Amino acid sequence: MSTTGNVVVITGASSGFGALTARALADAGHTVYAGMRQTTGRNAPQVQAAADYAGEHNVDLRSIELDVNSQDSVEAAIARIEAEHGHIDVLIHNAGHMVTGPAEAFTPEQLAELYNVNVLSTQRVNRAALPGMRRRGQGLVLWVSSTSVKGGTPPYLAPYFAAKAGMDSLAVSYAGELARWGVETSIIVPGSFTSGTNHFAHSGHPDDTTVEAEYETRYSGLMDQVATKLAALAPENATASLVSDEIARIVALPAGQRPYRVHIDPANDGSEEVSENADRIRREFLTRIDLADLLTIQR
Repeated sequence: MSTTGNVVVITGASSGFGALTARALADAGHTVYAGMRQTTGRNAPQVQAAADYAGEHNVDLRSIELDVNSQDSVEAAIARIEAEHGHIDVLIHNAGHMVTGPAEAFTPEQLAELYNVNVLSTQRVNRAALPGMRRRGQGLVLWVSSTSVKGGTPPYLAPYFAAKAGMDSLAVSYAGELARWGVETSIIVPGSFTSGTNHFAHSGHPDDTTVEAEYETRYSGLMDQVATKLAALAPENATASLVSDEIARIVALPAGQRPYRVHIDPANDGSEEVSENADRIRREFLTRIDLADLLTIQR
């Protein structure tokens, strides 16, 4: 097994983009820690699958207990990785959860739970992993965002869209705050992949079924319509591995040459066009207030 690559930790790596990315990076010669919860319970088969893949392909892919909703679990995982290698080179924020249904039918507690998984989780992991990166003056934080942040957004996905927007906004702010420490930021923006991930299959639903039923009288079958149309918009070769392959490409680039934001959007929902303007305005504004140095890492 190669020990010449980066030490990488990925959250939410039991399935979907996370599992694919873990394998792609391990194949590229990196030491990869695939973070997931319940490694001895529900996700034990995923742990075994990762171990089998590592053995069959002679790569360094390791599963690690990492529940992003638990600060203790996060700190224990990061401490273990740093104890085994002395450092973490690449941190990938991938963990997330989707819900579908009319926004009004979700309780505030459900929205808070979704925000916890998609946004607060990144803060827990950052607070554990960033001190080491800042001390070394190098590293890459890669955020898996969503085109829903700025693209054409269909109804019945509002809580998820709001949470991903919060995560993306946090990533943008972190980029500037980490630049002078030499820690790089890349934001990966996948579009709607209706196969190869479990987002739609494992999506949550509203607790207020009464309100949900009321909406069904006027929006009957809406989610089926959205899913069908999104699948029709995507080219036949639009597989989820497009995302993992792009992440592997970015990680392999030299420090200082990694893109700030990259879209992988088979349905072309318009997010890239909006993001290009937003990111341009950010660059121009930081330049106007004499903070242009925050646009690139200090080396």
